[in-house]
Amino acid sequence: MMNNLTWHTTTITKPQRAAIKNQKPCVLWLTGLSGSGKSTLANALERELFARGIHTYLLDGDNVRMGLNKDLDFDNYARIENIRRVGEVCKLFVDSGLIVISAFISPFASDRALARALVEQNEFIEIFINTPLAVCERRDPKGLYKKARKSEIANFSGITSPYEIPNAPEICLDGCASLECNTESVLTYLSKQGYIYAAQH
Repeated sequence: MMNNLTWHTTTITKPQRAAIKNQKPCVLWLTGLSGSGKSTLANALERELFARGIHTYLLDGDNVRMGLNKDLDFDNYARIENIRRVGEVCKLFVDSGLIVISAFISPFASDRALARALVEQNEFIEIFINTPLAVCERRDPKGLYKKARKSEIANFSGITSPYEIPNAPEICLDGCASLECNTESVLTYLSKQGYIYAAQH
């Protein structure tokens, strides 16, 4: 089937789409354990970027599971496929000129590497929210750790399935720091690296 496909080159390019938005497109890939604060930070980031006139889109793990990936289970194959699809969606959003915020546990380093490889080298910003397991369990906003400890959930990252800590993330945040502090850290990075411009502040 793939032999019958031909890539259709469009007239409008990624640089043109980005230029009209006055920003540099990229993926902000938030990774960390369940309860580490990914979704909370992702929402705060999008809110602050939106206030600055930045064009964004937020992809959240549970939200994507309810739509695009609702056919997937939570075994290792399905979790890998989940991230593969998300990576491809991120690639499309970046091509559109957006800054896409992706908040997924994405526990396997190989999957994060594949997502990174889908876009250009400077378009993938891995953000590791380093929150100790004990803190995540104490927060347990969805009650998932309790279920995992009772063996009611299989393949749960950090409990019955490994979480592979990023070796060299572009940004490493303290998951116990304030939301305001972590949000500002990411915004400062984006500004210094030229993803967002001073005129938009």
